[in-house]
Amino acid sequence: MRHDTILADPILPVDTLPLDVAVIVPTLNEAANVERLIEKLSTVLAGRGWEVVFVDDNSPDGTSDLVRRIGRTSRHVRIVQRVGRRGLSSAVIEGVLATAAPVIAVMDGDLQHSEDALPRLIEAVASGRADIAVGTRYVDGGGTGDWDQGRVRMSRLATRVGQIALRTDVSDPMSGFFAIRREAFDAAMPRLSAIGYKILLDIIASAPTPLRVAEIPYHFRSREAGESKIGARVIAEYLELIADKTIGRFVPVRLLKFLTVGGLGVFVHLAVLRAALGTGSAFIAAQTSAVMVAIAFNFFLNNSFTYADRKLKGWRLLGGLASFYAISAIGAVANIGIGTWVAGQHERWWVAGIAGVLVGAMWNFAMSAALTWRK
Repeated sequence: MRHDTILADPILPVDTLPLDVAVIVPTLNEAANVERLIEKLSTVLAGRGWEVVFVDDNSPDGTSDLVRRIGRTSRHVRIVQRVGRRGLSSAVIEGVLATAAPVIAVMDGDLQHSEDALPRLIEAVASGRADIAVGTRYVDGGGTGDWDQGRVRMSRLATRVGQIALRTDVSDPMSGFFAIRREAFDAAMPRLSAIGYKILLDIIASAPTPLRVAEIPYHFRSREAGESKIGARVIAEYLELIADKTIGRFVPVRLLKFLTVGGLGVFVHLAVLRAALGTGSAFIAAQTSAVMVAIAFNFFLNNSFTYADRKLKGWRLLGGLASFYAISAIGAVANIGIGTWVAGQHERWWVAGIAGVLVGAMWNFAMSAALTWRK
């Protein structure tokens, strides 16, 4: 379908109807699916005042440019192009903030969500019957399409983890296909984590009061074009979201990740120290080598794990490493100083040691967040 042949509403021109629903579609390299998706939305949303907002993470395949060209002749098609930012959850949030529609629908840009279920999702919310309507694969009438048994089992396990951790009985909390009242979204927004791909789970867990949920079955379809985004990073971000919505209420998840990396760094330090001493090095030389290697280990692991959303690359990586060495050196001095002071107060040796470690760790975390991996 050519972009200049997309039909407006057959009953009334689209710009004469009041806007009542916006469909938010996060995209990354989905140019091959854009025109077909718009055509399908034009059909199922005929008679409504609607718009589709594509939120594209600066796709190298030209997704943003394609949507922009279509939008010149189809006023219900809009684009939010993001540069230097990634992530489905944050893309949905920005898409919602870019529209005035009272009802928001969210779906993927890969044509795997059945547009036939979209009017029922919207109606469940627009009628006032529900605050949020979820397209689900796990009730009668729904299905996972041609998934193999391994993927079905993994999805079921992840779903169960989400249900238990967040105490919800929604059958498909990992669904990326839903509609929600703007007021309900606005109420949850200040608490949203915006981590990873599971924005529905985030919204349900962040709502200040329990949401009235309607579940609409649909069949998950096979991808027609493009590549799946599912991978190890998606799984890691899902687990991080679960952690943020549970223990994250008490201790920031990023701090826990930073401390975990620091704990692994202790083992690296000891391994290098032992190896250096085994070669006959003097202790001071061995200890210095161990410290240098452990700091570098911590930096690179934090860069890929703790601060994956702010990951340093190219020349910025070298600058970040230098700043992390400087911060860690000051942290080591603080560790020793505080530990010595506490020991001087006639505290047990292990209390002094822990006090020094905690002060050093908190210094390293706070300063590396502000300087090395600053936003």
